[in-house]
Amino acid sequence: MGIFDVFKGKSDMEITGDNQVDELDKGKVKEFDLNIEKILENWENYHAIREIIANALDEQALTNTRDIEIKQAKDGWWHIVDYGRGLNYHHLTQNENEEKLSNNKLIGRFGVGLKDALATLYRHGVDVKIKSKYGIIKLKTASKVGFDDIITLHAEILPSDNIKMIGTDFCLYGCTKEDIEKAKSLFLTFTEDKVLEKTKYGEVLANNGVNSNIYINGVRVAEESHFLFSYNITSLNAQIKKALNRERTNVGRTAYTSRIKDILKDCCSDIVIKKLVEDLQEFGSGNKHDELSWNDIAMYASRKMSEINTATTYVTTDNLKNNPSLIDDMRRNGYNPVVVPDNLINKMEDYNTGAEEGKTLVTANQYIKEEQNRFTPQIVEIDSLSVAERRVYDITDKILELIDGKPKNVKCIQIVEKIYESEIFNETVGLWDPKENRILIKRNQLNALNSYAGTLLHECAHAISGASDVSRDFETELTRVIGCIANKFIDNKM
Repeated sequence: MGIFDVFKGKSDMEITGDNQVDELDKGKVKEFDLNIEKILENWENYHAIREIIANALDEQALTNTRDIEIKQAKDGWWHIVDYGRGLNYHHLTQNENEEKLSNNKLIGRFGVGLKDALATLYRHGVDVKIKSKYGIIKLKTASKVGFDDIITLHAEILPSDNIKMIGTDFCLYGCTKEDIEKAKSLFLTFTEDKVLEKTKYGEVLANNGVNSNIYINGVRVAEESHFLFSYNITSLNAQIKKALNRERTNVGRTAYTSRIKDILKDCCSDIVIKKLVEDLQEFGSGNKHDELSWNDIAMYASRKMSEINTATTYVTTDNLKNNPSLIDDMRRNGYNPVVVPDNLINKMEDYNTGAEEGKTLVTANQYIKEEQNRFTPQIVEIDSLSVAERRVYDITDKILELIDGKPKNVKCIQIVEKIYESEIFNETVGLWDPKENRILIKRNQLNALNSYAGTLLHECAHAISGASDVSRDFETELTRVIGCIANKFIDNKM
């Protein structure tokens, strides 16, 4: 829609909302073209009122003056009043406001919002007067200078009726209370959203409604249907600045996600951490909010949760399904298992690799390691073995000959009643202990020669390779051991 189409056919009386200017004032009236190049066709009255309120709030912030007022007089006119420096017609000529661009704490960014607002209000038949000590600004249509056939919106500036006036009074007639309330609802200052915590990046707000609100410097730019909190971003990064458009609408999640993460990771209050921790535990039920689907936020909540409750352990749905004994063992030992996604467990394992002692997150693997480290195996004296057990044990040297003798780094081979206090997964029947340079074999393996021999050679492969189960180095050594045994056996048969 062109500027001509919007303004054509409107009379001066429709614009000013007043009687014609007194003859005495006519000589003092000034007017100029607002040079509005594009009309925001999708704007309603409340969008325009939002811009006027935003300007008033910015002026309040810049001048550190008293709160703005929004009220309706008995004559039906609405007034949006600030107590700053006062608006004059020079402000209508700006394209970008350097004062606002250099201040990240303000709502306005472009300096063209006021003209957009005036054009929108005119298009919807709302009368406008802007009063300050510098004068009274009204609206009218007139021909563009040098182009009589092009009708545009002009500002008409009259002398002030109060040269001692402080601030600016935007007077509106023809808008509804609903327009005003809808505009006010877009500002944090006029809502009942409770601030839960302030950080250097912004504020975490209580979510009081169906949707969460995303504010930037106090003005709502988006809604989220499945966020745990609402947020007010007060430190703008490059991504947000780039995404903020003239209309302050359709700001996508990708623009503000990183800043919301910064806000959450800077939180330390009990109320915010508690809510994050509670939501983290909803993974198993499928009711967790979107913030906890971000791994870095889930990790932050996990670390905080472990600080609050050191008996917290983290398990996966696979652990629940395939290893119920693990969960039972955790609970018997006073731990609280929390179900989290597999990819978060992987992040925790990576974190644990470089974490200081006592700062690790207790995953299933970490729990098993800690349980193993806490247990001291009870060594069985060889003289206490039964005759049948001793018969198997006495073949130890012959078994080792199959791999050319006991590995050099193995100081001793010991029989124990059990290797770990808790048999969480499959029964552990043998262990290479590199700290003590010893092989431990569970006593029940002496019930049969093949069990004992297999376990002994398996642990010798660990001792020689220095590798853990399910690793390439261990598999290579185990293959070599099997080859040695087959070679010995074939030589004896030849």
